[in-house]
Amino acid sequence: MLAVAVLAAGKGTRMKSALPKVLQPLAGATLVERVLASATNLQPERRLLIVGHQAERVEQQLAPLGGLEFLLQQPQNGTGHAVQQLIPSLQGFEGELLVLNGDVPLLRSETVEALVQQHRASGADVTLLTARLADPTGYGRVFADADGQVSSIIEHRDCTDEQRSNNLTNAGIYCFNWTALSTVLPKLSTDNDQGELYLTDTVAMLPKAMHLEVADADEVNGINNRRQLAQCEALLQQRLRHHWMDEGVTFIDPESCTLSEGCSFGRDVVIEPQTHFRGRCVIGENSRIGPGSLIEDASVGNNVIVMHSVVREANVGNDVAIGPFAHLRPAADVGDGCRIGNFVEVKKSQLGAGTKVNHLSYIGDAQLGEKVNVGAGTITANYDGVNKHRTVIGNNSKTGANSVLVAPINVGECATIGAGSTITKDVADGALAIGRARQMTKDGWAERKV
Repeated sequence: MLAVAVLAAGKGTRMKSALPKVLQPLAGATLVERVLASATNLQPERRLLIVGHQAERVEQQLAPLGGLEFLLQQPQNGTGHAVQQLIPSLQGFEGELLVLNGDVPLLRSETVEALVQQHRASGADVTLLTARLADPTGYGRVFADADGQVSSIIEHRDCTDEQRSNNLTNAGIYCFNWTALSTVLPKLSTDNDQGELYLTDTVAMLPKAMHLEVADADEVNGINNRRQLAQCEALLQQRLRHHWMDEGVTFIDPESCTLSEGCSFGRDVVIEPQTHFRGRCVIGENSRIGPGSLIEDASVGNNVIVMHSVVREANVGNDVAIGPFAHLRPAADVGDGCRIGNFVEVKKSQLGAGTKVNHLSYIGDAQLGEKVNVGAGTITANYDGVNKHRTVIGNNSKTGANSVLVAPINVGECATIGAGSTITKDVADGALAIGRARQMTKDGWAERKV
């Protein structure tokens, strides 16, 4: 049996934020959500979060994940004190306890699995994750033999000059035999500079301690301030881009683009510079996104071009061209073969296959059939000051330039709206509707005025 405990009680003072540190976002997910995800493949029987600072806010944010147990650490008196909060909840539990830090979000699931597997295979009381750092200043040094058995962990300030030359450091991630740990946890002492209870001290108190050295030291980067958050963001973005490049996606300028982990791309997608993906996005094969575009929580089909545009919470079919400078807002549903052009905004509307909205138009709360041609400057006036109303346009209909359709209104199939019209009544199939003042021309007016 396996229980996972995440230490998530800290305030994160150096973040200078009203948001708890573990809820800071990183590539579309909070730090603590990423930590929890690293242990998902292990399928633990118990998942426990030790919370403290803004505990209610943390619980509320994570409640949708389900299956989490929250334990309050109050006051926060060190990592050992945090894990002591598990004693009542794990009464009678027999198995391993994996301890993770809520502010170490780059840990790969493969590394976590390897730590647990080695711990079980070695029969150790504790197995800790270690990392070799180019600059280990400030980190506790781990001293171990060739077989990986740990003899001691010495804090940086207590090391001799010779001991400081050892760059093997404690990453603060542990797999314990819970039965063994629960016997020594009550014996922890605050007899140290900080006057806190340190989980590290349990390593010396347990008979057999082993370590696993992580291959990539960046995995155990902790986050204490905004600079470290930005560094982790850069590392994670690079990891995501490399993954998708290996899957057949082309980035013209990788460093200028950002992704969320919930994104999925088909083969032969080309991502132009300064293009960003947020939330859960699905991009079909052979599509070209960017430059200068934002795609957020959207689905985009195959062979789609999106140029200098924003697509948010929208669905785009196959063989569609969007932009430049178009905005697809939530609940826009664009059918196959459509064209959404310059400075066009579409919101909460369905566009049938082959429909074109090329220039300077607003389509809101509307349903357009197939092969509708929307003239430049067409507006669906959907709001009466109190309520939103729908506009319906049938297949193969056309609106002339600078038309206003005042909803609620129905325009039939194969109908035509004359340019410059304001239409307030339904239009039948095949009809021509014109709603504008008759032109008046006064010859010689300029001379008379002079």
